[in-house]
Amino acid sequence: MTIKEKIDQLRAELHRHNYNYYMLNAPEISDKEFDDMMRKLQDLEKAHPEFLDENSPTMRVGSDLNKNFMQVAHKYPMLSLGNTYSENEVTDFYERVRKALNEDFEICCELKYDGTSISLTYEDGKLVRAVTRGDGEKGDDVTDNVKTIRTIPLVLHGSYPKLFEIRGEILMPWTVFEELNREKEIREEPLFANPRNAASGTLKSQNSTIVASRRLDAYLYYLLGEELPCDGHYENLQVAANWGFKTSEHTRKARSLKEVFEYINYWDKERKNLPVATDGIVLKVNSLKQQKNLGFTAKSPRWAIAYKFQAERALTRLNKVSYQVGRTGTITPVANLDPVQLSGTIVKRASLHNADIIEGLDLHIGDMVYVEKGGEIIPKITGVDKDARSMLIGEKVKFITHCPECGSRLIRFEGEAAHYCPNETACPPQIKGKIEHFISRKAMNIDGLGPETVDMFYRLGLIRDTADLYQLKVANIKTLERMGEKSAENIINSIAASKEVPFDRVLFALGIRFVGETVAKKIAKSFADIEELENADLEKLKSIDEIGDKIAQSILSYFSNPANRELVERLKTSGLQFSRTEEELDGYTDKLAGQSIVISGVFTHHSRDEYKNIIEKNGGKNVGSISSKTSFVLAGENMGPAKLEKAQKLGVKIVSEDEFLALIL
Repeated sequence: MTIKEKIDQLRAELHRHNYNYYMLNAPEISDKEFDDMMRKLQDLEKAHPEFLDENSPTMRVGSDLNKNFMQVAHKYPMLSLGNTYSENEVTDFYERVRKALNEDFEICCELKYDGTSISLTYEDGKLVRAVTRGDGEKGDDVTDNVKTIRTIPLVLHGSYPKLFEIRGEILMPWTVFEELNREKEIREEPLFANPRNAASGTLKSQNSTIVASRRLDAYLYYLLGEELPCDGHYENLQVAANWGFKTSEHTRKARSLKEVFEYINYWDKERKNLPVATDGIVLKVNSLKQQKNLGFTAKSPRWAIAYKFQAERALTRLNKVSYQVGRTGTITPVANLDPVQLSGTIVKRASLHNADIIEGLDLHIGDMVYVEKGGEIIPKITGVDKDARSMLIGEKVKFITHCPECGSRLIRFEGEAAHYCPNETACPPQIKGKIEHFISRKAMNIDGLGPETVDMFYRLGLIRDTADLYQLKVANIKTLERMGEKSAENIINSIAASKEVPFDRVLFALGIRFVGETVAKKIAKSFADIEELENADLEKLKSIDEIGDKIAQSILSYFSNPANRELVERLKTSGLQFSRTEEELDGYTDKLAGQSIVISGVFTHHSRDEYKNIIEKNGGKNVGSISSKTSFVLAGENMGPAKLEKAQKLGVKIVSEDEFLALIL
């Protein structure tokens, strides 16, 4: 037998034994025999580097070589799920799906594992890339670290597509988490707050040997690709398990709302006996064809939802209330508490949201208050134990009248719960907040700058607004604390690279109140450049899909301020993209200009979201409900009966899928 054949044989044997041990829980050899075999393979590979294989079982051990993570674009965006916290909201989701599909459907019920999301790409049966969720559009390549996780197969067996992606959750089991924190406590190091944070921090370690030592686990829950074995999501997971993937044995299909609730109620209690953390249930429409027809909102799929278990509650003392100023001037009251353990973390501060919440709670300093985690993420005060009050209770909490940072008198807009500091051009937290928003990944994506660096640059007078960033030089910042020439060069290069960021993200980066990512994209599709937007009137703005009075007035208010117009002019002079590119303009027509169109039913040639994009690219406007102003209804199969009846009653034209496609040719 040749050296190459010996190496191949050892690799195949170790892959098989790894699968038997971690996936089937049926080891055929002892741990010592496995380790001896692994050492033999390591020695052979070291002596014969010409036979290197990135998917060798020896990759499980990891390497102590530091490696910076490269950003990789997701082929399919990794969107987050919409969250729900009550049975009524689950019912609403189920009914929305039923009405939209107007045909039989199944729901796949899965445990929602509380870890860090991962996307794995396999080609020819081998793991070629592992990427974190990141911002949903792109994430960090953590392939070397993921290869150390023994429940993730490096090489598949059976019959599988040539190229596909599978997504799941990287987890730290409770036993490993507790052991790790015991070791940290002995060394007097800060403890991990919960297994999710521990798993996320471990996965982003620059040293894959450390990752290997942490014994991370993984559950895979979603298969994507062009040649999947089945139309059913549940069925695809069963097939994927046969290829070597660890999928949850607790996943079930439900054919009625009653079966969905039976699954939820069972796991609300039983989840506490699982070896890993869970925080809810994920409900997915099972058919991939039906998923495609239901489509997506800007942030999440319409065919899936996460039901979050009720949050734990703890009782602790309120010591004082402080106030934070956000980048748009929003004043947020924060309760400072005696430390208390809650859902695996130590809570010392909790949001009080606004003045109405404070008044409704009748809060006094020294009160014993109930604290919950909203969605088990953000701590909030939900009640007061008034029976615990004594004669020594402190003064009643009253909302402040002036900004705690700049002293400006606060304002409150009609119909809004929040108070605002109106001094947006001279209130330090607002200025720094706008800069932090501007440089964020989803906006201008300027690496090397964080809140601490922005604060330092601001204190030293190097920047007073976002336009000042483009005047910075390496010489200005390389001598600053914790900086150095290399870091300075990286920051300046990243600032220069941000000049290529497209128009819609530049609009989002400006930080106009109520103009989020989705609205910024809608605006960028509707205006050729910033000058056209600056000069738009109320009616023009409101004609854009999803823009109503509040958003339109906010845009008008922003551009009516001479300081904002001057800022935009300076950014334009610096070379930022304030117009659509020729490539973005390509394919736009006015064939549907001035027409308001409702989409209903199930389609064959395109998904609903694709049709929405087609309508917008041809100058039309998507609307959600039928009225006398509706131009026509684009109707697929199984159009909703209520919409059909209303369209007929109002005399609104109904256009078939083929008729519509002929219309825009």
